[in-house]
Parts: sequence; C-alpha cells; structure tokens
Amino acid sequence: MTTRAIALVVVLLVLVISYASSLRIYFTQAHEISASKAEIADRSQRIADLQTELGHWDDPDYVRTQARQQLGWVVPGETGYQVVGTDGHPLGGGAAIENGTDPTAAQQDAWWSKLWGSVEAADQPAPAKKKAKDTAPITAKTKPNGAR
Repeated sequence: MTTRAIALVVVLLVLVISYASSLRIYFTQAHEISASKAEIADRSQRIADLQTELGHWDDPDYVRTQARQQLGWVVPGETGYQVVGTDGHPLGGGAAIENGTDPTAAQQDAWWSKLWGSVEAADQPAPAKKKAKDTAPITAKTKPNGAR
C-alpha cells in the first residue's frame, strides 16, 4: 500500500463517519417530523369534533333534549317523574349532581372558619412553662450538694 492509498482510505473513513452521524440526525428528525404531523392530524380531528359539537348547541331542539336527558328538566305543563330504586338513588335519566363532600365538613374547612379559629386561639394563649430551678455550676471551688 502506498501513502496515497492510505490517505485515500483515511479520507473515505472520515467522510463515512461524518455522513453516518448526519444520517443518524436526519433519521431522528424525520421520525420527529412524522410524529409531529400525526399529532397535528389528531388535534385537527379533535378540533373538528368539538366544532361539530358546538354547532349542535346552536340548535334549540338539541339544547332541550340535552336538558331533558342530562338534567331531568320538564316543559311547563308536563309532570316529571323520577323512578327511585330500593337504595334511594334515582334510576335512569337525569344526572345526580354531587360534589362528593359533606356540606358540614366544607363549612368547617372554609377559610373564614380557619381565620376565626386563629382569632380565638390568640385570645387564649397557652399556659407558661415552668422554669427549672437555677443551679450554680459545679466548679473546683464549689462542692456538689451533699458533698463535704
């Protein structure tokens, strides 16, 4: 092998390494671009679905139907009935609106209750702690109690 052949192999090796890293970056970015395009397509479909649903709410008949089904509303002059199961919970249509908390617990945890509790606590300070008797430190000149 000649010096020119070795130089040519080294140059080709450097080019292959640089192109390989560039190709790796290219394929990584191509994958990111395809993932971004898929996400854009999904979000565009979601936007179209939401716009279609929003268009339904412009129709007064759709609003009446939803009010009857989800809220259990009735038109004036109609008599509304709700079937209640043996456990006391309504069966079928109509949504039960529950926040899952006890109303009395919410009242106790309200900010004004906490504020008033701190005002009451400030009016009743804790009793002062008893101080230990001061004793003189034992040194070479003083003897401990009971020692002669």
